[in-house]
Amino acid sequence: MSTPSGTGSVGPAKVRIRHLHDAKDRGRPFSMLTAYDQFSAQAFEAAGIDVLLVGDSVGTTVLGHSSTTATTHQDMLTFTAAVARSVHRPLLVADLAFGTYETGPTDALRHGVELIRAGAEMVKLEGGRAIAPQVKALVDAGIPVMGHLGFTPQSVNALSGHRVQGRDAAGADQLAEDALAIQEAGASAVVLELVPAQVAARITEVLEIPTIGIGAGPACDGQVLVWQDMAGLSDFHGKFVKAFADLRRDLTHAAEQYRVEVAERSYPGPEHSFD
Repeated sequence: MSTPSGTGSVGPAKVRIRHLHDAKDRGRPFSMLTAYDQFSAQAFEAAGIDVLLVGDSVGTTVLGHSSTTATTHQDMLTFTAAVARSVHRPLLVADLAFGTYETGPTDALRHGVELIRAGAEMVKLEGGRAIAPQVKALVDAGIPVMGHLGFTPQSVNALSGHRVQGRDAAGADQLAEDALAIQEAGASAVVLELVPAQVAARITEVLEIPTIGIGAGPACDGQVLVWQDMAGLSDFHGKFVKAFADLRRDLTHAAEQYRVEVAERSYPGPEHSFD
């Protein structure tokens, strides 16, 4: 799906859920990144990224919180709308924030509708069999759903921190059962986070819907990273993260150079001034 065409464009004019399913069927991995603002979203669209996730990680990567549980529904509406106004081609997925769906299908549907109205084309929520009724309610109302299994950040306290899930046989079986349950409920894709590579490969093989890995090995149908980690802007260096740039270094250097030139009065120069 991300292979450039002869016209110089990348993939379909608009990425739809069917394109993700087609990519799985053809064995062609697709790319997904988080995005929370106009400029990052437009850069990723220009790069040919297939799926943009307005994640509740905005709370920890933009708003300064220590956990995604602090991200509010209003935060998600604000940042989803910003990205939706800025891009056309990528499939736009938005997270249901902590506390917006756990209480049952009615709350899940109400908050899901509001995310769709803000510009999301798919909503993501965490959990397995326990949230299958919420998944079904959303799908029955015409709202596509992406699941999220393995390490689920909104449950960081219950999981005793950032821990790999499914390392023993019982845990692996549970993950597979949960994945099948949310598929049966109507989910169109599922994120697998911090899952042993072999377990993720097994789940990817048994599911009809695409899997998207983050710390789940290379066998998943797609891969996702938080963009600030991918670009070397954050100071997070988890085992599963590869920084494809060093934006923190470059941004720091640019700011230092700006400070120096202001102090020396070399900026602004004549070319930056008006007669």
